[in-house]
Amino acid sequence: MSNILKSLLVGTALTAVTAAHATELEVTHWWTSGGEAAAVSKFAEAWNATGNTWVDGAIAGSGDTARPIIISRILGGDPMAATQLNHGRQAQELIEEGLLLDLTDVAEAGGWADLVNPSSLLDACTFEGKIYCVPVNIHSAQWIWLSHDAYEKAGLEVPSDWNEFAASAAALQDAGTLPLAMGQQGWQQNIAFDAITLAVAGLDAWKEVRINKNADAVRGPEFTAAFEAAAKARALAAESNVQDWNQATNMVITGQAGAQIMGDWAQGEFSLAGQVEGTDYSCLPGLGLNPVLDTGGDAFYFPVNGDADITAAQKELAAVLISPDVQVSFNLAKGSLPVRGDIDMSSANGCMQKGLQILADGGVLPSTDISFSQDTTLQLEDLQAQFWTSDMSAADAQEAYADIIEDAD
Repeated sequence: MSNILKSLLVGTALTAVTAAHATELEVTHWWTSGGEAAAVSKFAEAWNATGNTWVDGAIAGSGDTARPIIISRILGGDPMAATQLNHGRQAQELIEEGLLLDLTDVAEAGGWADLVNPSSLLDACTFEGKIYCVPVNIHSAQWIWLSHDAYEKAGLEVPSDWNEFAASAAALQDAGTLPLAMGQQGWQQNIAFDAITLAVAGLDAWKEVRINKNADAVRGPEFTAAFEAAAKARALAAESNVQDWNQATNMVITGQAGAQIMGDWAQGEFSLAGQVEGTDYSCLPGLGLNPVLDTGGDAFYFPVNGDADITAAQKELAAVLISPDVQVSFNLAKGSLPVRGDIDMSSANGCMQKGLQILADGGVLPSTDISFSQDTTLQLEDLQAQFWTSDMSAADAQEAYADIIEDAD
């Protein structure tokens, strides 16, 4: 029996179950910006269309705020029916404790192993041969977003790479424009540093540190150049007094800032504001120097419960989230790439097309959530928060970073 036929049969059976037992499922997530809310509504609409009900459990703030709340509820015996996490190692302890639903039967019936691209995303949902989450998108962090209004005001051409951006900073400042928008949160600053590292230190040095966890590479000349570039970027963002990432994105949208280093989820904010890629803003993967992207993203996990009807509904929702039409509608709104390699994304904008081409060319890297444990990631974020909001020298930050990588797991 073909995978497609299996998927159809399972979908029919699940629909029959929920037709008899329409179910409310509480779904927690941290998608609360305007663009994110528009995207998650696509999931809710698709689920409600099955006759079931999506009970939205949005948690304001970033993933760093939401994850402890989500995990606390599951450990405390008050689990939601489904929850967003990043695919990677964030849920490993919950899986080991038997608190998350095994989705292997749904994955096998839907042929996920043949559809999910890159396969590392499904691998990140797999523990001891069983699948515990459904990946829903591919997010990459190595992007710089540039305001055409800001550069027109400064009388400059829009930069085509990081070096040109750095060279343009003085003219932006002379025009009364903040060169670099940056939210005051460690995870945002860590994303910026990681992107600068990939662009300035280069792919080989990046891999040595982020994949091989080689602390000696951190102390090498390539990373010295990256930390010095980050110190310059820190100066360019010194007057960026916003907190949240979407507030920094809005500074680019409104021409208050020349650029922002942020993941491709920023596209949702540009889209919601009615901005057109190539006309109102430009996007440079790999900061225009190394067009490769990490393949992180979001996945949904389903806490175990003792109600057979809820369990059946959870499995139906998992199948809905990765279904072709839903993958298209959600990812077009989110600005992320789909996890399915068999759907038509020709209507995607120019930035998404750049990402799709990099994906097709195999220029993908593992995300931090896959390479590092949550403890290591938080240590790196704390260091970047300290570095970006103080006068810590590039050399001191470099040595502190090397110390973390020496003990990374």
